[in-house]
Amino acid sequence: MLSASTLQLLRVKFSFFLMPVYWFALSQTGKINVLHAAIIFIILHFFLYPASNGYNSFMDRDTKSIGAVKDPMQPTRQLFYVSLLLDTAAVLGGLLISIYFTICIVLFIAASRAYSCRGIRLKKYPAISWLTAILFQGGLVYFMVWYGSSTTQDLKVSWPPVAASTLLTGCFYPLTQVFQHEQDAADGVCSLSKRLGYRGTFIFSAGAYILSMVILGYYFTAGLELDRFLVLTGCMFPVMVYFIWWFGKVYKNTSAADYKNSLRMNIIMAVCMNTAFIVLLMLK
Repeated sequence: MLSASTLQLLRVKFSFFLMPVYWFALSQTGKINVLHAAIIFIILHFFLYPASNGYNSFMDRDTKSIGAVKDPMQPTRQLFYVSLLLDTAAVLGGLLISIYFTICIVLFIAASRAYSCRGIRLKKYPAISWLTAILFQGGLVYFMVWYGSSTTQDLKVSWPPVAASTLLTGCFYPLTQVFQHEQDAADGVCSLSKRLGYRGTFIFSAGAYILSMVILGYYFTAGLELDRFLVLTGCMFPVMVYFIWWFGKVYKNTSAADYKNSLRMNIIMAVCMNTAFIVLLMLK
């Protein structure tokens, strides 16, 4: 029987915020192996991501708000063992796809552990932690879904969508840290958001977002799919409206960089991006 703290700290619902990369990759896959796509969805959102969340919470033992959890409970040893069990399930499930896909899962797990583990603790370093998160949650996951869901399983992936997935993950990632500056500092962690400051976090995120959209504009235009790009930008309009409104609030008073506004940003972003990429998938 799983304890209440274990169920909470696995943060399964947080997978919804990471889901856009899956739908984007699937929308850009040629002929889709539906069974493989379904298996990959389960592996990522119910095994791999919750295991990473659980291990991170076990190491951090947060006492204040974290992503998608306002009042975190204290973890027990059970959370650690459940995280290992979910990782094992992810690896075994990966073998149903291919050995290369399974290697990617192992790399993801290794990066996640190095990010949180007290003995390594990559999250202490602002640039390294940011790069680790976006390269694995963005670029690597895009490749895993694109490759694993394809009937041909071609290893030669196009670079623009990989780069765009990485940057889209990178532009929103600091915004998930903007309310945790004090808690991170107390734990000896200097996040990228902490290093940039409140206003700098928003400016940096805006720059990464603009660059990602430039790459996507090039990608879709080169493929004679400008209508797809227009769908994407249209769906993202509410995200930009909220981002500008929130930045204005923070610019006047940094206390607006709180958990409540960060959670709203994540929800709006996830809903809009998931919608956009599912629409692109349907347009296929």
